[in-house]
Amino acid sequence: MKIAVVGTGYVGLVTGTCFAETGNHVTCVDIDVQKIEKMRNKQMPIFEPGLDLLFNRNIEQGRLDFTTELAEGIKDAQVIFLALPTPPGEDGSADLQYILKVAEDLGPILEKYAVIVDKSTVPVGTAEKVRAKIQANAKVDFDVVSNPEFLREGVAVDDFMKPDRVVVGTQSAKAQKVMELLYAPLVRQGNPVIFMDEKSAELTKYAANSFLATKITFMNEIANLCELVGADVDAVRRGVGTDSRIGNRFLFAGIGYGGSCFPKDVQALAKSSREYDYNFELLNSVMEVNHRQKTKLFPKLIEYFGGSLRGKTIAVWGLAFKPNTDDIREAPALYNIDEFLEAGATVKVYDPEAMENVREIYGDKLVYSPHQYAASDDADALVIFTEWPVFRTPDFDVLAKGLKNSVIFDGRNLYDLDAMADLGFDYISVGRAEVKKAQAIKV
Repeated sequence: MKIAVVGTGYVGLVTGTCFAETGNHVTCVDIDVQKIEKMRNKQMPIFEPGLDLLFNRNIEQGRLDFTTELAEGIKDAQVIFLALPTPPGEDGSADLQYILKVAEDLGPILEKYAVIVDKSTVPVGTAEKVRAKIQANAKVDFDVVSNPEFLREGVAVDDFMKPDRVVVGTQSAKAQKVMELLYAPLVRQGNPVIFMDEKSAELTKYAANSFLATKITFMNEIANLCELVGADVDAVRRGVGTDSRIGNRFLFAGIGYGGSCFPKDVQALAKSSREYDYNFELLNSVMEVNHRQKTKLFPKLIEYFGGSLRGKTIAVWGLAFKPNTDDIREAPALYNIDEFLEAGATVKVYDPEAMENVREIYGDKLVYSPHQYAASDDADALVIFTEWPVFRTPDFDVLAKGLKNSVIFDGRNLYDLDAMADLGFDYISVGRAEVKKAQAIKV
């Protein structure tokens, strides 16, 4: 099948590459000339485990190519995916200007029937707006379909190639047949392709992410209560998560969710609800709690160091919002770095993939370390914000020798409390007892 993917961001590039891997010919379209040229030269613009192998292979085999010209990219395409950014506005609503502009441009250049697919996360009613924009200048028949993505950064290739389910919003029998054929190689194990109307498909994406964000936030609230009553959130999580009605995923306490999906999708759903005069109180609370949770460790650092961080050096392990990505959008680490700098501390950072993205924001305000122990050497405290595998079993002897004070503030609850006590660290995590075993604070 001939496919066009308009937009080569995270969703667009994964979509285009994976469909090429199943034997389709895919042309990716983007207005960024430098980005297109780099991709033609096999330079990946994002970090996503496993994607580079498929990316290079399909370029070499002629199934994946790139252009800046929309008319060239969609020529003879049976399916045209719109994978364009929908950034949140100041009021939390999704900005549809990029999608609607491309839809407007598509109308006069469509030469034959095609299925136009909204792949971006968009508010309810977007398919109708896209259809109207195309229809205004179209000379041929077409269908507009909603096909939300459910990709998790870090495992997006597996998510795409082995989906739990595929959601397709269309009321056109012709479009449904095209989408069934397109996704058939990916659902051979029997996972469903679920067809519904366009509005229901659009809402399904927001509902799924908002529910997962609510699970995370609920467990963080339980963690905060655990600290007050002296309970252990890990024990509570195991007791709750083994209930088959609830499940154990997204119940790990920490410093809140970030990234490109949960924050903007929760905001957008709450905003859409307000447009229909419905006050979605649960989601409003989720956003408020999550915002507070991101900097939950900061007052604990202030207290530990006697009320001030001025003149202190804070080591930061982890900058990306989650492991196995270089995405720093809404990452809790950034909120805390702002607090550390404002408090007069020197901040030394390390992340396996996200360093350059952070450098673009902070420039020379931070010390960028070549490895994790370079960050912790001569630091007054270590703070962990991302649960990268490399941080799970560090050399604690090296860590203790390098730190001025043997203290770790852990926003992801990576380590066992008893083990940290035996190692002689002061260890402060989320929703669990504090371990205070180290020597007095060094100045």
